[in-house]
Amino acid sequence: MAGLMAGFGHFTHAVVRGVPASLAKEALRTNQLEVDPEKAQREHDAYVEVLRSKLGLEVVELPADETLPDCVFVEDAAVVCGDTALITRPGAESRRNETEAMKCALKELDLNIMEMADENATLDGGDVLFTGREFFVGLSKRTNQRGAEILADAFKDYAVSTVPVLEGLHLKSFCSMGGPGLIVIGSSEPAQKALKIMQQMSDHRYDKLTVPDDLAANCIYMNLPNKGHVLLHCTPEEFPESAKVFEKLKDHMLIPVSNMEKVKVDGALTCCSVLINKKANI
Repeated sequence: MAGLMAGFGHFTHAVVRGVPASLAKEALRTNQLEVDPEKAQREHDAYVEVLRSKLGLEVVELPADETLPDCVFVEDAAVVCGDTALITRPGAESRRNETEAMKCALKELDLNIMEMADENATLDGGDVLFTGREFFVGLSKRTNQRGAEILADAFKDYAVSTVPVLEGLHLKSFCSMGGPGLIVIGSSEPAQKALKIMQQMSDHRYDKLTVPDDLAANCIYMNLPNKGHVLLHCTPEEFPESAKVFEKLKDHMLIPVSNMEKVKVDGALTCCSVLINKKANI
């Protein structure tokens, strides 16, 4: 199992997508907060710049599609592990066409493409937590049991367990990986219950880092050459108490990234990129 963990967090490429102007008024949301489209664009540009310039990833930038207001949230369109990409079937019907551009981009990167053709299946990538050892799949308003079964078929090397998501949009609305064997989790009762279920279902022991705000628990961990452990996380302006908790991770390069606008339409940091570790062609 140690061999499976050795490459955890290693990434070479990121697929992102532009912010459509339609996001502000037409993106799906669970609240009615007003989105500032220019600020959302600036935030997204800064996020992409961190991936490209600060972290040195090859960024594949897909154009925005005004007919797909949620298309910037590329994570929901595909789950990539190793050299296999599962093109999902998003739970919201209005988002199903987002997968086409993602499939083309991942084909260009020479990944093995698998597609979710079963019309009874739904799966959003935001419900998929890969720990490096196994997958946890949130059963939510957007992801069902059949979707989880198809994911298990696609990634046969790993155990797949399902976790009920009773509050929040996705499993990763309140948790993510903060490093090898480290789950970052929100402090709400539903988040803590979900963590307990994950711990009970797993054969592995995970450390946990609890942050006061559920939304702040969504962060991006990478392990990169010449940089070591890297964590993109919430800013002190958004979540001051949670930002302080991340400072305990003394071995990590900590990069606060603002997400104040996209969070208004339920977008989190992991939502805006699909990360890929492409082996060099020898």
